[in-house]
Amino acid sequence: MWAKDIGIDLGTANVLIYIKGQGIVLDEPSIVAIDTDTKSVIAVGTEANEMLGRTPGKVKAIKPMKDGVIADFEITEIMLNSFIKKIKAKKLFSRPRILICCPTNITPVEKNAIKEAAERTGARKVYIEEEPKVAAIGAGMDISKPTANMVIDIGGGTTDIAILSLNDIVSSASVRIAGNVFDQDIIKYIKDKYKLLIGERTAEDIKINFANIFDPSKKEKLEVRGRNLITGLPDTIEINQEETKLALEESLQKIIKSTTNVLEQTPPELSGDIVEKGIILTGGGAMLRGLPNLLEKELQVPILIAESPLTCVAEGTGMLLNNIALLEEDQ
Repeated sequence: MWAKDIGIDLGTANVLIYIKGQGIVLDEPSIVAIDTDTKSVIAVGTEANEMLGRTPGKVKAIKPMKDGVIADFEITEIMLNSFIKKIKAKKLFSRPRILICCPTNITPVEKNAIKEAAERTGARKVYIEEEPKVAAIGAGMDISKPTANMVIDIGGGTTDIAILSLNDIVSSASVRIAGNVFDQDIIKYIKDKYKLLIGERTAEDIKINFANIFDPSKKEKLEVRGRNLITGLPDTIEINQEETKLALEESLQKIIKSTTNVLEQTPPELSGDIVEKGIILTGGGAMLRGLPNLLEKELQVPILIAESPLTCVAEGTGMLLNNIALLEEDQ
């Protein structure tokens, strides 16, 4: 069978794979579990994620992507190969073309590492596109016209902020503060205030299901379990929503400052378009409760959440794969 084109959103937290003509066929965490004694791979993706924080000493769960770039080349390659095998891409398609996304403002060395990892999975040709551009397309923006579109893509490792016009990025910034840093902020806050150590999964659960950063309630409370750092024993404490706002405040202010800098670099003609159209939020971080209200208040610009923030980048790769000529121009 002839090759089909594949789009990969190689995220710090999750990998999404889009096959042209089929849509999103894979959405799994960017994690690999290995046996440290034999160096053999035990599990990849969802299965490896379930082992996070629960593995015996000799089994290590590794996140090979850090801040949107490859931190461990070998493990990234193993992970990509495993996912491509899972979707039977190698059996069905003879050497597909792959479009893979990266954050804005990464170094040529980092971009090359991403390209090489994709090439070594057996791709015929690899295209690299910047995440906010692909996210904007996936969110349904028409970036081909001479008007401004603005997107803030908050992923697991990076927040990419970009203003787009005429199929290109006018001004942008990439901040290495996103979902994973939010989790660490929550862990640090609870550790400092309550002397309780919680795991990443607990912190993520607090962020997704409880945190509110705009209109938090002191009455809304949540029981949190972890290990007491003084006694070393399991313990339970209670936090309120206002504390989640305090925990995340510093990181969110850095994202707001970067967004303000991008807006300040924008030509006045395009600034008017942004005030009229608003800013679109994409990525998992877009779903943080209260974020649109906070950004609207701080930036004085309408804020809208994309229809499907988690899959915008993957959907965007699909749209770009339907227009290979556009990809060829960019390379």
